[in-house]
Amino acid sequence: MSRIGKEPVKLEAGVTVTVDGSVVKAKGPKGELSWTLPAGISCEVKDGVATLARASDDRRVKAFHGLSRALLANMVEGVSKGYAKHLDIEGVGFKFDKKGSQLLLSIGYANPKAYDIPAGVDITVANQGLHLDVSGIDKQLVGRVAADIRAFKPAEPYKGKGIRYTGEKIRRKEGKTVA
Repeated sequence: MSRIGKEPVKLEAGVTVTVDGSVVKAKGPKGELSWTLPAGISCEVKDGVATLARASDDRRVKAFHGLSRALLANMVEGVSKGYAKHLDIEGVGFKFDKKGSQLLLSIGYANPKAYDIPAGVDITVANQGLHLDVSGIDKQLVGRVAADIRAFKPAEPYKGKGIRYTGEKIRRKEGKTVA
C-alpha cells in the first residue's frame, strides 16, 4: 500500500463528501469542489472518514493512489478553511490595482499589464497597492494564479525590484565596481 494513499482523510465539521461512481464531491461552508477519480481508484466515506483503495498493484494505479488521497485532502481543507497566497511588489512606481475582474500591474512598462482574474479566486489589494492577497477554495487554482501574477516581473537579484511571495528571500548579487 502507498504510505500516503492508505491514510484516511478526516472530514472536518460541516464538510460532506459524496461519491457518485468515480466523481467525488466535497461540500463545505466555503463552497463545493468536485473531482473525477482515476481508473482503478475507489473512494468510500464512513463515520466522518474518507478512505481510498486501489483495485490492483499495477504501477500506474499505485502512482495515482497517493495522488488521489492528497487531492481529496486538499479539497476537504479548501471547502472548510480555504487557501491563500500573499504577494508583495517592490520598486519605484510599482503597484497593484484592481478594476472589476481585472488586476492591473504597474511594473515599469509604459502601460499597466492587465491580468483577468479567473472565477473561483478572490484578489484583495492592500497597503496602497504594494501587497496582494490571492484566496480561494481550490489549492491548484490559487497557486497557479499567484504564480502567473509573479511571472509578470519576478524579483531581480541586483536591487530586488519586482513581484515576490511574502517572506520570499531574494539572493542579492553584487553589482559591477569601477576600478
